[in-house]
Amino acid sequence: MSQVTIESILQEKRLFHPSPEFSQKARIKSLDEYRQLYEKAKADPQTFWAELAEKELHWFQKWDTVLDWQPPFARWFVNGKINISYNCLDRHLATWRRNKAALIWEGEPGDSRTLTYAQLHREVCQFANVLKQLGVQKGDRVGIYMPMIPEAAIAMLACARIGAPHSVVFGGFSAEALRDRLIDAEAKLVVTADGGWRKDAIVPLKDQVDKALSNNTVPSVQNVLVIKRTGQTISMQPGRDHWWHDLQAGASAHCPAEPMDSEDMLFILYTSGSTGKPKGVVHTTGGYNLYTHMTTQWIFDLRDDDVYWCTADVGWITGHSYIVYGPLSNGATTLMYEGAPRPSNPGCFWDVIEKYGVNIFYTAPTAIRAFIKMGEHLPRARDLSSLRLLGTVGEPINPEAWMWYYKVIGGERCPIVDTWWQTETGGIMITPLPGAIPTKPGSATLPFPGILADVVDLEGNSVGTNEGGYLAVQHPWPGMMRTVYGDPDRFRRTYWEHIPPRDGHYTYFAGDGARRDEDGYFWVMGRVDDVINVAGHRLGTMEIESALVSHPAVAEAAVVGKPDELKGQDIVAFVTLEGNHSPSDALLKELKEHVVQEIGAIARPGEIRFADALPKTRSGKIMRRLLRSLAAGEEVSGDVSTLEDRSVLEKLRQGGA
Repeated sequence: MSQVTIESILQEKRLFHPSPEFSQKARIKSLDEYRQLYEKAKADPQTFWAELAEKELHWFQKWDTVLDWQPPFARWFVNGKINISYNCLDRHLATWRRNKAALIWEGEPGDSRTLTYAQLHREVCQFANVLKQLGVQKGDRVGIYMPMIPEAAIAMLACARIGAPHSVVFGGFSAEALRDRLIDAEAKLVVTADGGWRKDAIVPLKDQVDKALSNNTVPSVQNVLVIKRTGQTISMQPGRDHWWHDLQAGASAHCPAEPMDSEDMLFILYTSGSTGKPKGVVHTTGGYNLYTHMTTQWIFDLRDDDVYWCTADVGWITGHSYIVYGPLSNGATTLMYEGAPRPSNPGCFWDVIEKYGVNIFYTAPTAIRAFIKMGEHLPRARDLSSLRLLGTVGEPINPEAWMWYYKVIGGERCPIVDTWWQTETGGIMITPLPGAIPTKPGSATLPFPGILADVVDLEGNSVGTNEGGYLAVQHPWPGMMRTVYGDPDRFRRTYWEHIPPRDGHYTYFAGDGARRDEDGYFWVMGRVDDVINVAGHRLGTMEIESALVSHPAVAEAAVVGKPDELKGQDIVAFVTLEGNHSPSDALLKELKEHVVQEIGAIARPGEIRFADALPKTRSGKIMRRLLRSLAAGEEVSGDVSTLEDRSVLEKLRQGGA
């Protein structure tokens, strides 16, 4: 990336230190303590992780070798025997946590449940026995296609208990997307519900399963388990379909956890590619358990009396790592919410925080920008004083949204952990440790101890301070994906060959552009395919979007490149406005000039299109690939199974300015 990229990035100089009160009680209390930890891990990664694994987790049998690294394939805690369901449940039962709330659940219509560790353990053991009764054995894959209800977590933990890898498919995916994933994983059984609530409507999950399995297109699936959630009429195929409550009621609550090899597969989670079939990311047991456990404990500064809420869906890696496995392994109280902000209740998130006294709140920048658009009167009408720590996940956060989050939601007292990681990394990689690392709006700050992150060029050379390059990781870590399911060559090509190996040294290519500032802080600039080349100058879309969103009229912006005969590419911006602003030629001109003032003339958008909404995945990420097609006047192609609202595309086709 050229120097122009860096000169054009918004210069964010604000620095926010954790309060002395926060640092004093924090697990990692100072920058010096962080640096000592980091240097210890860097000098001897294997000893660092081994000491934590021995101290923090229960093992049925200790490992022989900490790390077997045959690039790009890693094996951690070789021949160690462990069970993540045991670490999340059984080991807490002999302590005071037995009767502590493990899972607090709030349904969209307002129903709720709280399960203690003892109650959750009982339900998981019963369901594990149901799976066994239906012929599921160690190594068999189980598909989970569920709403955000406790049974989703129960099913995951039950699969892990008996050694049956789960493959959770987000409940918003289409029947076709579900079918593709079930076929690829060769799932033996599917767990679903009659339906789930989403934004005041019922999502017909069982109907989608029936479509996915029609005409015996997924011959590996022998049984379907159905939870009664919404109560609408569904068809039940005799012999194949079973009601959860019927089988659960008669199941024994005694089911010892299966000792699993550390490298036994825990789950497959599919991540969409822009073309081709989705990639089945494989995570294994021991290393993933340790990495999610430690990152949850240190990054969220967990305390025994915390109510911790991650707003993700269990269908995504964030839900796996930071709703289920990480918090429960630590003995925390984790909150699940079925609903989402919606016209009938735009302030529902703030209601949940007030109702349950949530202390830690972890959500996405997309959601924060939506909250801004809804207005600060909604959170200000609730008591959010229980909050002590905020987090963001999923994409880089623009400084203006960071500041709103800090002031309006956190009351200027809560540190913000802005976390960078991926499905493939298993857990958070770059983040502030909240009691130790001062934060800068928009920066993920510093790598987690044990993560050797760098910004490099395509030859693998580290680039200079404030020069753009590619985010890379130089040493294996316990939570890393092990392979692409059924396709090790794709794993090697996608993640390990963009930067050529040198002297047997392999570099993990994250696919994100980044820079490091003079303090060593990482600034992630988005996917490397979100870089625009205008007349030879490479501009990150994130920086232009940040400039647009810093204008008071703009709620959200997405920037893409459009082919241009003269410049190579021109900049096209799609913009949604704050509620009290309307599109106009005057505003269009003003926004273009605002970008020039913030960045420079090279970044002036050639075209700005006003939009009511932007095309997003169901997890809230803007689908810039689709916007690139629209900007170029091309037909939208590739995988659109993750798109939440297809009508948004049609409206954008008709708009423009």
